Amino acid sequence: MLKHLHLTCVALSYSLFFLRGIWMLRDSSLLQQRWVKIAPHMVDTLLLASAIALAWQLGISPLAAPWLGAKIIALLFYIVIGAYALKRGRTKRIRFTAWLAAQMVFFYIVSVAVTHDPAPWQTLTGNIR
Repeated sequence: MLKHLHLTCVALSYSLFFLRGIWMLRDSSLLQQRWVKIAPHMVDTLLLASAIALAWQLGISPLAAPWLGAKIIALLFYIVIGAYALKRGRTKRIRFTAWLAAQMVFFYIVSVAVTHDPAPWQTLTGNIR
């Protein structure tokens, strides 16, 4: 059940980030709605809490599992780049570039989670051959 909660929060977090990015690019007033400012923080808090609970439940440490450490470092990059994408970027071009970069980091995080490998492209391309 905890894993399902975590995966649901992953999907919701990405969906909300993607949607807010589209609204930012369109200068939509929807970004100013109260729920848009609150819901992502609630989802992301639940996502982080479920991740910590899963790691604790499974006895996984980021120091002992390099893939988990890679996810945590990538998450920090995702947060910073996401902030530039949605708020801190001075121009729309900077925000758009950061929005795309944040999505690339997000998919890296998902790939690491699926493969349990900090270099998931090796695992993923190895399965294609």
